Amino acid sequence: MTTNAIINAHPAHHDRAELSCEDLGFAYGQKFIFKNVSLTVFNDELIAVIGPTGTGKSTLLRSLAYLIPPTTGHVFLEGKQVTRPSSTISLVHQSIATFPWMTALDNVKLALICKSTKPEEAAQISRKMLDLVGLKGDENDYPKEMSGGMRQRVAIARALAASPAILLMDEPFVHLDEITADGLRGEIYSLVFNPETSLKSAILVSHNLHEVVQLADRVYVMNGSPATIVDEIKIDLPRPRTERDPRFLDYIDRLYGELSLKTARV
Repeated sequence: MTTNAIINAHPAHHDRAELSCEDLGFAYGQKFIFKNVSLTVFNDELIAVIGPTGTGKSTLLRSLAYLIPPTTGHVFLEGKQVTRPSSTISLVHQSIATFPWMTALDNVKLALICKSTKPEEAAQISRKMLDLVGLKGDENDYPKEMSGGMRQRVAIARALAASPAILLMDEPFVHLDEITADGLRGEIYSLVFNPETSLKSAILVSHNLHEVVQLADRVYVMNGSPATIVDEIKIDLPRPRTERDPRFLDYIDRLYGELSLKTARV
């Protein structure tokens, strides 16, 4: 981890959280996209953030990782304030980000360059992560030889290779066909919290409410202009989850209702 990425700070209500933010805001010039956003994610927990287009959900993820510094507020990682990007927080983009001139193995090894990992160790870690995401035997394939689902698995393997504690996912399945996306959704929770990874928590941004109910432990609803957190809903369903469960559909209706209600009020 980049040692200068955090400074000592111990606000009481953030001590037990793996990642949290307090009164976070981001503005372009004088116009705030979101403001006064506070959320927490705990150990072995996947939370989701939903909201209408334009509420700054993707920007929020990048502010949590300090890839884009927030205009106001603070981010805390295990109770310490984040002040710059850190390999402890990884982001999987909605665009399938693989480099076409690199093999799957070389794409994953990119995550280890900034950590000055020895080449042999980098290859070993990268092979292990590719195996973990179901791509054993595909290490030497180029992106043009892979399906969209395979390329997204490479991106996830690369995010995991840096040994992060937090995984941020920005609509990671949006560019996949529904059958491929559904299969990967079914694996992602057990993949994220596999004991062979370093991950402790994950945050998902998505417009797909079925996806959110399938994966999330809790859901934060954003809305307004500037946007803020307007609701928090706990998804109290056993895993694995199925849409055949009437309660699954009840949660989808509730989330849709919350989005519709909040939008009507804006």
